[in-house]
Amino acid sequence: MSLSAQFIETDDLDPIDMVENLAEYNDWEFDRVAEDQIAMAVKGRWRTYSLTLAWAPCDETLRLIATFEMEPPAHRLPALYEVLSEANDNCWLGAFTYWAEPRLMVYRYALTLTGGQIATAQQIDRMIDAAVRNSERFYPAFQLVCWGDRTPSDAMQVAIAEAYGTA
Repeated sequence: MSLSAQFIETDDLDPIDMVENLAEYNDWEFDRVAEDQIAMAVKGRWRTYSLTLAWAPCDETLRLIATFEMEPPAHRLPALYEVLSEANDNCWLGAFTYWAEPRLMVYRYALTLTGGQIATAQQIDRMIDAAVRNSERFYPAFQLVCWGDRTPSDAMQVAIAEAYGTA
């Protein structure tokens, strides 16, 4: 039985419950922070990403943030902001921002379910996949700009180039 069919048959359609089941299914570490919020760790190739998903019934929106620590040198912040803008131009789902105070790179995504719509397990899985995939894709560009003294356009060539095989 598919994961989405399981929810339809059991009438358990809370989006955070679905995220919890996806986390269990994928063997991700997670913590049910509150009834309407879950935090989990998803391992990527470059690093482990902290993901938090929260359901806001007041505006019927499922919000996701994926974060990873990043402590760029102060003199490289303008270049980081430039590469963030270029990365966002290449993201069709979600967007990156840098939170300077906690020193976190953040990928944000929201799924609006107005009118009583119900999120499917596939939609939630797609949100999580987009967050991890985009973080993995642009992580090298952020690193190259902050510590490799590369220009944002040079660093973005790494992110937008198609990789074939492994080194």
